[in-house]
Amino acid sequence: MLQNEDPQAGPSTPSRKRSRWDADDPPESVEKGFQQTAKRRAKSRQPKETNTTDENPIPLTNNLQVKPIRSKHPSHSIYVPPRTLHPPITPSRSVYCYERLNSIEEGSYGVVFRAKDKQTGDIVALKKLKLDEEKQGFPITALREINALMVCKHENVVGIREVVVGETLTQVFIVMDFIEHDLKTLLTVMPSPFLQSEVKTLMLQLLTAVAFCHERWILHRDLKTSNLLMNNRGTIKVADFGLARRYGDPVGVGGLTQLVVTLWYRAPEILLGATTYSTAVDMWSVGCIFAELLLKEPLFQAKGEIELISMIFKLLGPPTSSSWPDYTTLPLAKTITLPTPHPSQLRQKFPYITSAGIDLLSRLLTYDPEMRITAEEALQHPYFRESPFPKHPDLFGSFPSAAAGEKRKPYESPPAPTRAADYKLLMDFDVP
Repeated sequence: MLQNEDPQAGPSTPSRKRSRWDADDPPESVEKGFQQTAKRRAKSRQPKETNTTDENPIPLTNNLQVKPIRSKHPSHSIYVPPRTLHPPITPSRSVYCYERLNSIEEGSYGVVFRAKDKQTGDIVALKKLKLDEEKQGFPITALREINALMVCKHENVVGIREVVVGETLTQVFIVMDFIEHDLKTLLTVMPSPFLQSEVKTLMLQLLTAVAFCHERWILHRDLKTSNLLMNNRGTIKVADFGLARRYGDPVGVGGLTQLVVTLWYRAPEILLGATTYSTAVDMWSVGCIFAELLLKEPLFQAKGEIELISMIFKLLGPPTSSSWPDYTTLPLAKTITLPTPHPSQLRQKFPYITSAGIDLLSRLLTYDPEMRITAEEALQHPYFRESPFPKHPDLFGSFPSAAAGEKRKPYESPPAPTRAADYKLLMDFDVP
């Protein structure tokens, strides 16, 4: 088990260099070292004649006490934070600081466990990174995930606490906040879909988190209901940044990878071979999540890419030169035979949603990425300001947590009452 070492302990610790940016009152250890140095210098040097004209002569004795001169400079530069905000670098804690409780799920890039901090008792989620097959060092996807979680600290993004290690180089765990539910499981076990007011609240939280990530140049690239966690207080948090990356970074040879986003939530420009894309791919996934919350099932349940493209064209109508001017420039566009032009079928698919809701959904599922609505614009859409208004998260119902292994005990309702022959109602008695 790795232990946190005190950076100032031990005789091998180098002495702290003094500069004009030091604090006015140095630490005790520094002051003692300064006094000892002054004593040694006083013994090795010949005493000089004191200037009788000085107002405050300094007597030279064996017990010379030199006090640090008060500096007129501040304790730290006005352009940087105080040094107290920069803790010393310490090694990562051991994974054995946590007690493993149960396994939650296994994904493409890691296995997630529920664990308990032995010191604080906090329940956390431990994600073990899959490093057994890595031959080129620490995977860049894991570095991107850790960096994205550290950059996107938001109330609707799952929080990262630390990174802990095991006994071997392949045992690296990301410690995150534990959230009770994911939306995919909730939609499966719920007896009825979310109310319109609840859908609006969930969408507002999702759009807020996505806007926050995009503002910090982070593409999630795998938004889906199973990656949206929800606690028992009605708050959702975006999780699983395993495919996330900064979209402002220079793109290497070959462009951005097309193997992103789970198939049912993948934007059409990626399906047709686009090597450059931006925040619009996340907004298409948000539109698919919006439709899934309304339908209580995924919108495009395709088995392959060709079938998915066909389902998109059937629901939204085939793209035209006006709805998607750059369609013909995509690498795979020439291999697709467009169906007969027909209008969008969104109204027939969602008959119970308002016109404003249909408008928001159609703008999220717009073919042209340049015309697709952004997260900031979607937050200001009239759909969220019409009745029924978004429900407060505290008013959401609670459900047993499948991740925590909770199960709601089935109860048996009592049988219908049967009246016996000698049974008397209250009114049959002689009440005084």
